[in-house]
Amino acid sequence: MKCNLSFTNEHFFFSLSVLHLLHVSCWPMMTLLTSLAALQVTISLNKVELSVGESKFFICTAIGEPVRLEWYNPQGERIAPSKRMALHTETSRSRLIIYNAIIEDAGIYRCQATDASGHTEEASVVLEIYQRLTFRDVQSPQEFRHGETAEVVCDVISSPVPVVVWYYQDREITEEHHSRFQVLANNNLQIHQMTKADEGVYRCEASVEARGEIDFVDIAVVVNALRLSHLHKQPRTMRSVPCPEALKLEVYISYWKDVRFQAVNQEGIVPPVLSVSQRSFNATADYQESVTFTCITSGSPDPVVTWHRKGQQLEPSEQYIINRLEGGRSMLTIRNIRQGDGGTYTCKATNKAGSQERELMLKVFVQPHITQLKNVTAVEGSAAMIFCVAEGEPLPDISWRRASDGQTFMDGDKSQDGRFEVRGRHGKSALTISGVRLADLGRFDCEALSRIGGHQKSMFLDIEYMPKFLTNHSIFYSWEGNPVNISCDVMSNPPATMLWRKERFTISAEGTANTRVHSAEGKSVLEVTPMSDKDFGRYNCTARNNIGVRYQEFILAQADVPSNPYSVRLSAVSQRLATVTFMKPDSHGGVPISYYLVQYKEVGSQDWRDVKSHSVQTTVVLTGLEPNTTYEVRVAAVNGKGQGEFSHTETFQTLPIREPSPPAVHGQRGMGKAYRLGLVKQDDGGMPIVEYIVKYKTDKEEQWMTKLVPGANDFAMLQPLQWNTRYEVEITARNVKGLSEPTFYQFFMPQKPDITAESLFSGLGLGAVVGLGLGALLLFLVLVDVSCFFLRHCGLLMCITRTLCSKKTTTSGKGKEIEEGKAAYLKLPLKEENGKESLKPDTIEIKVHSDNSLHTKPDDSKA
Repeated sequence: MKCNLSFTNEHFFFSLSVLHLLHVSCWPMMTLLTSLAALQVTISLNKVELSVGESKFFICTAIGEPVRLEWYNPQGERIAPSKRMALHTETSRSRLIIYNAIIEDAGIYRCQATDASGHTEEASVVLEIYQRLTFRDVQSPQEFRHGETAEVVCDVISSPVPVVVWYYQDREITEEHHSRFQVLANNNLQIHQMTKADEGVYRCEASVEARGEIDFVDIAVVVNALRLSHLHKQPRTMRSVPCPEALKLEVYISYWKDVRFQAVNQEGIVPPVLSVSQRSFNATADYQESVTFTCITSGSPDPVVTWHRKGQQLEPSEQYIINRLEGGRSMLTIRNIRQGDGGTYTCKATNKAGSQERELMLKVFVQPHITQLKNVTAVEGSAAMIFCVAEGEPLPDISWRRASDGQTFMDGDKSQDGRFEVRGRHGKSALTISGVRLADLGRFDCEALSRIGGHQKSMFLDIEYMPKFLTNHSIFYSWEGNPVNISCDVMSNPPATMLWRKERFTISAEGTANTRVHSAEGKSVLEVTPMSDKDFGRYNCTARNNIGVRYQEFILAQADVPSNPYSVRLSAVSQRLATVTFMKPDSHGGVPISYYLVQYKEVGSQDWRDVKSHSVQTTVVLTGLEPNTTYEVRVAAVNGKGQGEFSHTETFQTLPIREPSPPAVHGQRGMGKAYRLGLVKQDDGGMPIVEYIVKYKTDKEEQWMTKLVPGANDFAMLQPLQWNTRYEVEITARNVKGLSEPTFYQFFMPQKPDITAESLFSGLGLGAVVGLGLGALLLFLVLVDVSCFFLRHCGLLMCITRTLCSKKTTTSGKGKEIEEGKAAYLKLPLKEENGKESLKPDTIEIKVHSDNSLHTKPDDSKA
């Protein structure tokens, strides 16, 4: 069917309902209009930065019914597939791939979608291309002739243009300090009047500050006195080169292509020739190692050999030993090698015909040593950067360790939360901590490690932070005349100063009439004694240090008495006792409860009796009650402010008096034929136990024996009993009301024991046994002393006898004879074993000298 409906762009805004009113058969066209209105194009990326040589792809997606998807380059040209740009297009999706991007690829790329009616929609992406730092074909070594102006080439490119800095011997080359050196506009280094001293390794370092990118290349520079490259075309041959002043120069090229010159004139003068057998040496510093360089020289006259380092001639010393041997050998020995001994050494041979030099290299390996690591103080929430600098040869690898958890960070590592990151280069490592937290406080270890060894040092990371209040208790209660302490506890670093305010007025450190301030590190206590209503209200504690300031507000409110306890219950009610339990009051009035007051009285009485609880226990036992009596009980809580209201009054009745409960019995064997029965009183029925009636008999007898035990006793002793016999016991408790039910008990008396020493002493207590032992010991000592008196004339008894005799002699009429040196004699009778005096033959004579010494001898008289 032909459709003759024409339309313009305005028709896109017609609704379907309006088209339907046209009554034409153009339903396909209306569907097309609907699809055209919904056509949309998007690209996965809006802006992309890409370095030269990298690859990237972009995805273009069209919503609607596109019939064509096309890409356009920054020049507005439609992109066709090529080796560097590929297209993969589907119905509503197209992917553009750019391989090995170049600078010229930068610009705006457009993706255009076209539907069946020719309507187009497009989206764009901005592609920015930058050149990374790249050194292009930098040659090393670069050779120059002596005396010429040299240009050391360092071709480096990047976008934006890099900044190039040259270094020589670890020092930056500046025109101020090096008048012969100049950095050209093309970044090359120009050296005027090149000399042999300019030889060495030059570093060309390039950086791009915008991206923080940096790189370098080392270039070896060689200075030649004469270029002889054309001679190498004919190895192992000899050529003659014309020289001025009839000097014949013969050039010998050795088998190993080692060029040697020998100049001979009519007088026979030969320039020096130098050779070395080994040009490179290795050593380890601080290990008392030594290295010996050897130079072999020839020439006429004999050359003088000198050794040089860093432009200075070396003289013999304890470190440098120089020996000259036959055959033109010169040796330099370097002793006790240290780190600074590494580098280039020059052997120089000189005579009338000229001079020649050879360089020898000493590579010194040095154990790692950390030279810089300092404690760091950071503010909470900020970033902290810790540097660790180490030296050594080769340069060591640096790692970090957090002491709190042992976690290790290597160069390039980043923690899971992204806060810890390590970056290092050339013996310097930086540990960066972003968003510093208090948990980061503590020790960090830096370890430098190489194949030579390792070194470790530690530092402390201190965190400074604003004051932090340690408690949320902000409401305090008191009453007039009652002092209260309001405590403001603060944690901070550095320590904070604290200040108290009451509304707009500052409370000085000395306090006022009713306030005092007590301060300590991290704590300030405001003691307030309210005297009137104006002393209650809001108090402010301000804590301040150089990091910041914080405030905490406290409220001092008037305390009240507690509310009344509730749910008062009576339990375990007996004739004399009752247990009262209750629930704590809902409000303690702002002040802790001190105790509970329980009041009780008999019904009809006006006198309440008070019982205080133990501390704040909610259980109180009432004692001393009358049996079969009705009581009323109530409970009130008491705090520092005072006593609160009483609870609802509860009523209970004690039990009436009754017979006691049967006693509990436990037995224990006594001494000999006795047996001890322990009596444990149970419920006495409300009246004291008057007595226990104990009946017992053997299991073979019918007749009971009865023993009455007073009620105050807790045991009954049954004796005498028969050996090897079983007994039955029946025990009954009695009070004024009557008898309890009997308690039955049985026990067995063992066989009669043998009479031994053990049995004899078994009945004695510990004190008796000890007393007997001491008595026996004393008796033994007395016997020993008496024996010593009679047999050896010594001992305690002899000492007492001498003392008594000496006193008696001095007071007698014979004192004069003693003074004149004469001896006095005492005759003492001896005792026989039966205690009677012996006859004269058994009498001994005691001679007392003037010095009070005693000598004894038997009497010579006979009976």
